Amino acid sequence: MTFTSLIKSAALSLIIALPVASAASAGGSYVNVEQYGWMNSAGGAQTGWANDMGIYQNGSYNTAIASQSGNWNTTVVGQTGWGNTASATTIGHGNVTGIAQNGWGNAASTGQLGTGNGVAIIQNGWGNAASSTQVGHGNTAVIVQN
Repeated sequence: MTFTSLIKSAALSLIIALPVASAASAGGSYVNVEQYGWMNSAGGAQTGWANDMGIYQNGSYNTAIASQSGNWNTTVVGQTGWGNTASATTIGHGNVTGIAQNGWGNAASTGQLGTGNGVAIIQNGWGNAASSTQVGHGNTAVIVQN
């Protein structure tokens, strides 16, 4: 898989996971979870309003956990392959988190505390690990591994 096709695959995973038209809604917030394959697990929690969360997993033995507290936050996790784990925690307002993993045995973790932060982790292959923690306002982080 070339780097260009990796980016396209990751973007497609995020696009697939992001629509929340049929998702559950409370207080203007949305959660959408789609899983295929075997033994995948996902969990999500939100407090506040106007939060969006999408989790898409395809493959097997993938795990994703996301939580948002505050308002106007967006979290998207799209994973394919086997045995990938993703964790995203957001506290604050107007934060954006995106995780896309492909392959197997990849691990990604993000944490945000503040306002207007953005983080993206894209991994491909196997055995990659990435973590990002943001505290404050207006921070941006991008991690790409192959």
